[in-house]
Amino acid sequence: MSRRSRSAGSAPPPGAARCTVTVCRGCCCGSAKIPGLDHAAQLRGLRRALDGVAAVRATDCLDACEHANVIVVQPSPAGRAAGGRPVWLGLVNDLDATADITAWVERGGPGLADPPGILDLYTFTPSRRIRGQLEG
Repeated sequence: MSRRSRSAGSAPPPGAARCTVTVCRGCCCGSAKIPGLDHAAQLRGLRRALDGVAAVRATDCLDACEHANVIVVQPSPAGRAAGGRPVWLGLVNDLDATADITAWVERGGPGLADPPGILDLYTFTPSRRIRGQLEG
């Protein structure tokens, strides 16, 4: 059975449980340590684009500074039931990557839609200790 259970262009129905997109905005992420990106505009853009589709939240340092500008896409309950797990994306320092994340989440996110292949370049696996900070 395919991990995709909804069509490529459909969003979750109104009131459905949604993905959560967590944007690191502590220490290195979201600071002048990562030049050339309007961090506040990136967060505003994600919130605007995913309004009604996903919960978007900023958090303090996720302690994955070697991948600074980290975004974690957590599956919806339906996505988790379909096998989806949180996807950690690092070095998300351009608007095209942000647009790819948005498009994927609009299609259902982890467990319900395959991410655009280009996001493989941003995906990393944090240590168990770091994962526990977000998931625990």
